[in-house]
Amino acid sequence: MEAYPIKFIPILKEKIWGGEKLRQILNKNTNSKNIGESWEISGVQENISIVSNGLYAGDSLNTLIHKCKADFLGKQNIETFGENFPLLIKFLDAKTNLSVQVHPDDEMASIYHNSYGKTEMWYIMNSDKDAEIILGLKNDNTDTRVLSKIDASNVDAIFNIEEVKQGDSYFIPAGKIHAIGAGVLAAEIQQTSDITYRVYDWDRIDENGHKRELHADLAQRATKVFKSNAKSKYHLDHDKTSNLVDCNYFTTNIFQVNGSQIRDYKNLDSFVIYMCVEGMSEITVNNHKECLTFGETILIPANSNKVLFKSQGATLLEVYIDSKVSKSEKLAS
Repeated sequence: MEAYPIKFIPILKEKIWGGEKLRQILNKNTNSKNIGESWEISGVQENISIVSNGLYAGDSLNTLIHKCKADFLGKQNIETFGENFPLLIKFLDAKTNLSVQVHPDDEMASIYHNSYGKTEMWYIMNSDKDAEIILGLKNDNTDTRVLSKIDASNVDAIFNIEEVKQGDSYFIPAGKIHAIGAGVLAAEIQQTSDITYRVYDWDRIDENGHKRELHADLAQRATKVFKSNAKSKYHLDHDKTSNLVDCNYFTTNIFQVNGSQIRDYKNLDSFVIYMCVEGMSEITVNNHKECLTFGETILIPANSNKVLFKSQGATLLEVYIDSKVSKSEKLAS
């Protein structure tokens, strides 16, 4: 496979809670006023990403995996996931609150949906003043049967609510109740799954005058209690990565580029994804250069060894699946 920084055409999703920040701030190509999600890289059925640049322009993500296999995904990922892309990469804009929701783990998703579960994370790219998220139950001893009785009078008493700001990052394992609140623009990294159990939808009505379906029974079965709010603690040092999430499904690091920096992936058996959450960076692989701007996403195939970054100031999320390298072994900086 000819390795280079691969871009994909964003798949834009209108949502009842969506707004205009994906167009106004991230420059997504749309005239819609209610775009809630930009699926940057997707292997979800009927939502397969298409390459937008370079040698493979016009090819689908599935075609690349089928043609290039381990060179594209990594040997261990092919053995684990076959020709299924294991992650779904998004940007989200919440003009109004998302539904309070929960996702099943792998076991429950397999039984009920013949699917993977949904563990995810958020990185807050922009937020309005006093913007909030819901993360978990306020009381660890809460009986999950209350999830069938949520309404405007008790929602604040049942769920843990936190204010957020730019740069905050949260890990949301399958089974954790959550919701992104109004005014939040976020990057989301998750397992390849589109299964959501709604618990409460703020009593809103769609364009046809109907309330969206709730899934209280399934949500009760899926919900787990977590002690931590799962906020990432990290410190950004010049040209060094800091870890945000390191779980069985993905690893996400954050780093700044000021000047030139080389990342060496010769010991990593995985593709690598970069999401630009601030600034702009030039990325070079095998003499192929691409510019990654704020709100864009690029994938580097697994057969790449070194990646060169040049920037006057950029902040990037670095995402991969670390199944072979020891968690204590750091990538060369």
